[in-house]
Amino acid sequence: MLSTLNAAALIGIDAIKVAVETNVSGGIPSFTVVGLPDNAIRESRERILTAIRNSGFEIPPKKITVNLAPADIRKEGTAFDLPIAIGLLGSLNLISHRFEDTLILGELALDGALRRVNGALPVAIMAGKEGIRRLILPRENAPEAAVAVSASKKEIEVYGVETLNETVALISGRGGNPPVSVDVTELFNSEPEYPVDFADIKGQGATKKALEIAAAGGHNILMVGPPGSGKTMLAKSMAGILPPLSFEESLETTKIYSVANLLEHQHPLMVTRPFRSPHHTTSNIALIGGGPTAKPGEVSLAHNGILFLDELPEFTRNALEVLRQPLEDREVTVSRISITTRYPAGFMLIAAMNPSPAGALKDREGNLTATPPQIQRYLSKISGPLLDRIDIHVDVPKVENADLFASSSAESSQTIRKRVIAARKIQHERFASSGIFTNAQMNAKQIKTFCPLDQESSAKLMDAMNSRNLSARAHDRIIKVSRTIADLDGADSIAMKHLIQAIQYRNLDRDFWSF
Repeated sequence: MLSTLNAAALIGIDAIKVAVETNVSGGIPSFTVVGLPDNAIRESRERILTAIRNSGFEIPPKKITVNLAPADIRKEGTAFDLPIAIGLLGSLNLISHRFEDTLILGELALDGALRRVNGALPVAIMAGKEGIRRLILPRENAPEAAVAVSASKKEIEVYGVETLNETVALISGRGGNPPVSVDVTELFNSEPEYPVDFADIKGQGATKKALEIAAAGGHNILMVGPPGSGKTMLAKSMAGILPPLSFEESLETTKIYSVANLLEHQHPLMVTRPFRSPHHTTSNIALIGGGPTAKPGEVSLAHNGILFLDELPEFTRNALEVLRQPLEDREVTVSRISITTRYPAGFMLIAAMNPSPAGALKDREGNLTATPPQIQRYLSKISGPLLDRIDIHVDVPKVENADLFASSSAESSQTIRKRVIAARKIQHERFASSGIFTNAQMNAKQIKTFCPLDQESSAKLMDAMNSRNLSARAHDRIIKVSRTIADLDGADSIAMKHLIQAIQYRNLDRDFWSF
């Protein structure tokens, strides 16, 4: 007998509907799964049969064939365990079933218990588009799926189950827990806690201002300073001054974490911007994404948030160069023999580095801590094209003792955040019909439209480009930063003072390292 029910497969951060066709017939006893399954699905045969028997069902020796359609798309993971088991029980008439409007997924343990799976959120989004009326999945995944249902306002019932027997009872209409629901508004109303506040950081007024500008316009920033100057602490404080996630941003970020199996059970929706800080030994694949199953990397996990690269020159040259495409395109393409996947990578890059491989550029006596050739080799690890893609370069000096013992308190993150949100609001209104959200995302045409310079400012910028040998990309970055500084001032147009301040944030484009 043939039974057909709905499951789902993941392609990147999206899901597609998969028909699980199970046929039981006479012949030599066997269990075959076709339709481009991976090794985890092939191995599921023993898990499924053992779980069914341990749940109190008897499986007669029959020829069992399972087809996962469409057959030309590779299926991966363990989420097909439960739909195959339910399809098999339906084909053997061991349960009364109604599968037409139901989508099922879950991994089975040998005792019939269910374990959580990846990608419940994109699966639920797809289910709403496909007209599915009932979604059955492991209880740990139910809140995550319910978030998508609540967001789409589709009439889908999300059921969380813990065992195979509970699933059978639910499908057969013999009871079960009520559908799971999540109050999305309540999740967003919860006040996030940030580890570092700007008020906790002594001194560094100029660096704090540069970080505020970066946050207001979504600009990438590089901090250069000796060890102990507070670069890492400053980077961690950035999360507290960024504007809150919109619901659309939250949903897109949550999809990435759901697919990567990094979503916490207690937090079914990402309501704070991610902060990713990979170690400098991180491989290219871990940074950009890929591997046998083309999983998202750190640049995608930082989408709509911050990617912090500490000790920037310690990363391999190849690892730094692969950042160039996502920094420019805000997405990354991962290609493998069997699949090509696009992941969003709209992150804000914050990088930090020492001015010398020995740490500080000079010691207490004013002598260089390393030879000029050593310093040049250290700095040359960061290529010019990569530096061009970083909008703001800022010096982070050593904190003076007077600042450490000063009793006056600095501005809090909450105060700075209000100014950042006000500047972002100006940008949202400016780009309402342009498909972008921040000044950093402007292209050449939009720069010409929204960032006109008067004759005096144009002459000043040309002089800076000639004296510092700036590239065309650096020219555009300066204008974008100028526009953000003007937005923070509440100015309608870019003034000379805004432009001069933006030019000063291109330190590494000139002969900065004078020995």
